[in-house]
Amino acid sequence: MKKRSAHTEYSQMEEKLSKWSLFWRFPISWMIAGAIGIILVDALIRPLVEQSHGLVSLLWTLTLGFLAIMVYILTMKYIARRSTPELSRKGAGLEAVMGALTGLIFIALSTIIIVSLGSYSFQWVNEADTVTVLIVSIKAALGAAIVEELIFRGLMFQAINKLLGTWTALAVTSLFFGIAHLGNTGATLWSAFAITLEAGVLLGAAFLWRRNLWFAMGLHFSWNALEGVLGIPVSGHSSAGLFIVKVNGPSLLTGGDFGLEGSVVPVIISLLISIPMLYGAIRNRNLPTNFS
Repeated sequence: MKKRSAHTEYSQMEEKLSKWSLFWRFPISWMIAGAIGIILVDALIRPLVEQSHGLVSLLWTLTLGFLAIMVYILTMKYIARRSTPELSRKGAGLEAVMGALTGLIFIALSTIIIVSLGSYSFQWVNEADTVTVLIVSIKAALGAAIVEELIFRGLMFQAINKLLGTWTALAVTSLFFGIAHLGNTGATLWSAFAITLEAGVLLGAAFLWRRNLWFAMGLHFSWNALEGVLGIPVSGHSSAGLFIVKVNGPSLLTGGDFGLEGSVVPVIISLLISIPMLYGAIRNRNLPTNFS
């Protein structure tokens, strides 16, 4: 009887462990666990980034990025029980540079069009410390690009993709990305919708096309960094740039206090970029039912 009782207890324990393992392997579970881990890292390191200056602040930003990536990899390896080809070191530098160039072209073209329409004009800030402006813009853009892409395109996209498919994942992550920016300065329902299309869809399409997070991070980084250097508010967040931007015209064209992302111009251009990316993903058969 004792042997049977011990065997029964062992079986029950094994069953509980199995259920617990299945719980953590459920996509929503590892998505939430990973997101909490990355947010905690951001909350711990971000104050050190903000309190420091110059190269020290940039080093803290790199530390933040490294730790966030490690949390993501560990979450996928030990909780989701899957590999992370989306963060493969092979070709990572090239993918990041390609993404950065895409982001630069996107923002530069959007800005040039608005300037040509007479709604933006730039005046050089004579007393601006170029090195300081560059470091501030880089650290702000780099931290946001890594953390947001790991959470939205890394965790959320792939979790929803595994449960409901690629197109639902693209729609849901894009919508949540727009909603996440509603609390920013100058945000409106229109700006949230604009972010949903020009950022959510574009970055999701970039991820599907290249099948890695490095490209999406590079695109996101250069997008924010260039706006910061030009002195344009980044999704409502203003900072000292190398130029003073004079705005003239309707907010639908200028973006108002929210900045360039609130303008209809980058929305249109982002869709013109996103559609070929999605076509390329379909053509290259990069739209699997899941990424595991």
